[in-house]
Amino acid sequence: MKKLLLILSISTVFTAFSQPVKMPQPSPSQTIKQNFGLGSIELSYSRPSLKKRGVFKEQSELAPIDAIWRTGANGATTLTFSDAVTINNVVLKPGKYGLLSIPGKKEFTLIITKDTTVNQPTSYKLESDLVRINVPIVKTRDEVELFTMQFANITYEKCDLQLNWGNYQLSLPISTNVKDRIKADVEASIAGDKPALGAIATYYYEVAKDYPTALLYATKAVNVSKPFFNTYLLKAKIEKELGDKVSAKASALKCIELAKNAQNDDTVRAAKELLSKL
Repeated sequence: MKKLLLILSISTVFTAFSQPVKMPQPSPSQTIKQNFGLGSIELSYSRPSLKKRGVFKEQSELAPIDAIWRTGANGATTLTFSDAVTINNVVLKPGKYGLLSIPGKKEFTLIITKDTTVNQPTSYKLESDLVRINVPIVKTRDEVELFTMQFANITYEKCDLQLNWGNYQLSLPISTNVKDRIKADVEASIAGDKPALGAIATYYYEVAKDYPTALLYATKAVNVSKPFFNTYLLKAKIEKELGDKVSAKASALKCIELAKNAQNDDTVRAAKELLSKL
């Protein structure tokens, strides 16, 4: 009896002073913050692996078709928008939202919900849906082992949230309105005492596609006391779009001269590439 008590006592001591063993997550979590428009999108989700298990099939172990899926593993998958965005013609205010999906044979139903805690089908409530959109499945040649989401095809006002797993790929289109806000800032700058000439020219060139107005402000920008070499590159691009190859060449050469003096090899390469296309 004394021997048994001694063993139990020693066991209790080791248990009391033992350190917890930390193990890697089977489905590692990931948070991605993507600059978009004039703000950002933050995606948080966990990434399960296939491990030779079936996925997106009837009664499959992973994400069976026609059933609510948390679009990841472990906790709820969430999207946080710092600015208002539009998904499937629905405007979503800045804030945090849940991302759910219903896999199908030919398409997925992607759901944006105001509930950010749904981590299992029984927690899902239809009345919390804000957006529902059906997106087609694209079959891929290469198999993706670890469930992966990423932002792709990013422009000023549009991007896609891509989902990849197994041989499946699908994309959720997201848009935002920044052109009106930038236009207001540009007009305010023009009316001010010290207009941001380079930024104004860039707006008319890249956003408004108004090349004559863009050239007007680019020309003003290169006529300041210490013109920036990138402004000459912008002016060359505008002149190329307007079909003035002679002026575009002169601007590109001036850009190269200034960029070499500043030891900016990237801009020198960009200007030489533009020259090769004239």
